[in-house]
Amino acid sequence: MRRTSALVVLAALALTGCGGGGKPASLSPQKAVALAKANLDKTPGLHLTLTGKDLPDSGTTLISADGTLTRAPAFSGKLVVSLLGTRPTIPVVAVGGTVYAKIPLTVGWQTVDPAQYGVPDPSALLDTQTGISHLLTATSGLKAGKSVRGGKDNKQVLTTYTGTLPGGAVAAVIPSATGTFDVSYTIDDSHRLEQAQLHGDFYGADEQASTYTLTLDKYGTDTKITAP
Repeated sequence: MRRTSALVVLAALALTGCGGGGKPASLSPQKAVALAKANLDKTPGLHLTLTGKDLPDSGTTLISADGTLTRAPAFSGKLVVSLLGTRPTIPVVAVGGTVYAKIPLTVGWQTVDPAQYGVPDPSALLDTQTGISHLLTATSGLKAGKSVRGGKDNKQVLTTYTGTLPGGAVAAVIPSATGTFDVSYTIDDSHRLEQAQLHGDFYGADEQASTYTLTLDKYGTDTKITAP
């Protein structure tokens, strides 16, 4: 009797883990990315990094970004931009639609138009309609890939999803994006987007295709960011 009861308990636990209760591998790709979008849309803030690969040698391009993003909307961090043959690291603070930067060879903070540097207003990246989370539900042809162990001490189950994105959606990250983009998302078993990798014509069809990798962590960050 005890053996039978134990088997029943184990079976119930297995069904809880693999059924409709919410493990990413058990969900449809559409449901998995919808849950990831919901988590992004409710977090008060997070930390992000963005790195580029195979970028054009000429023109103004975003090489990388690293900073804290909040729902305010606000952003505080640093951008590395390819500009006139140089790659300066530019401190940036964006609050409520105004972007401030410490531009090389200038004194103090300057109000800037981010479009001049080929980047969006970084404080808008948590916008529920046009920001990072919009990429998830704008993706078509979603397919689930492998689930693997990862994260801190390999305690998380990470699932990869692939699909395609229209350039209009990707322009929220890189305004000059055109065409169709291949995308890969890594979502953890708490339904949080950990990484997105996008490949396509970020800087026009005349340039080589590039890849940007966006990594998100420290969900729940609630730092107050103020204008300099």
